[in-house]
Amino acid sequence: MHLAELPLNQPATIAAIDWVMLGETATRRLRALGFDAGVKVETLHTAGLIARDPLAVRVGRMTVAIRKAQAEAVMLEPQ
Repeated sequence: MHLAELPLNQPATIAAIDWVMLGETATRRLRALGFDAGVKVETLHTAGLIARDPLAVRVGRMTVAIRKAQAEAVMLEPQ
């Protein structure tokens, strides 16, 4: 399952991230925000009912906003 598909308020753990799919700028940003394998995440809010873009995601103890295209590069292990 990708982070973009995770139901709201359901915790999960990052299994892997496709850094190549993200590109250099997004990779730097997500790594700086704490995205890495083994980190717990949870989708809190979405901006659109259909597109779900952007998403408010809890990463560890932080809440960050990321685009759906970036969330699709984050593979999860459901809890």
